[in-house]
Amino acid sequence: MKVNLQHRWDLNEEEAILLQQELAEQIITTDQLPDIHYVAGVDVAYSEHTDQLIAAVVILNAVTLEVVESITVKDAVQFSYLPSLFSFRELPPVIKALEQVHHEPQLIVCDSQGLAHPRRFGLACHLGLLLDVPAIGCGKTRLIGEYTEPGRSRGSAAPLIDGEEKVGSVLRTQTDVKPVFVSVGHRISLESANEWILRLAPRYRLPETTRMADQLVRKAMSEQQL
Repeated sequence: MKVNLQHRWDLNEEEAILLQQELAEQIITTDQLPDIHYVAGVDVAYSEHTDQLIAAVVILNAVTLEVVESITVKDAVQFSYLPSLFSFRELPPVIKALEQVHHEPQLIVCDSQGLAHPRRFGLACHLGLLLDVPAIGCGKTRLIGEYTEPGRSRGSAAPLIDGEEKVGSVLRTQTDVKPVFVSVGHRISLESANEWILRLAPRYRLPETTRMADQLVRKAMSEQQL
């Protein structure tokens, strides 16, 4: 995959926040979706003993949800852990992995936030904008916002509200199972993002993109004994 937008990564906290604020203005929150044949999931795992990490990308057939390609990249941590600047820590190795894929995805699902972020620029927004590819944030936990519990059945959703702004959805992907937190990353509407997450989660709480990327990165960490 080709990186559409380049910027420096060796930033301090203040510079990173300013860049987020600048780039957030470029996020597209309406559907600009091509025909989607392949969907990517990304994940990063960190060594408990060193500064090493593993970034993983899985590419799934958008219809069958079968894994058609997987890539892992070993790298070193370059950016400190700062909660609202997560993308500056994780995206450099993720992009290295995505640059190696042969089955180019038309949609990327991130185990993280999109617009549901203090500066409306979570990791899913950052990655989608850099690659100019539709992206969705689908987090296991909430970063910001308030909500009422959605209905118990699969497909039930409630708005995630920050201040007076709707920043995402709290979506029940399986009946009587904890919901996930869905938000727009780039070039997709929230309604379509919800539909895609449900399509990608036919059996489990998490979408197959997230489950497969997590399994891949854990296996790679074990094999490399990090």
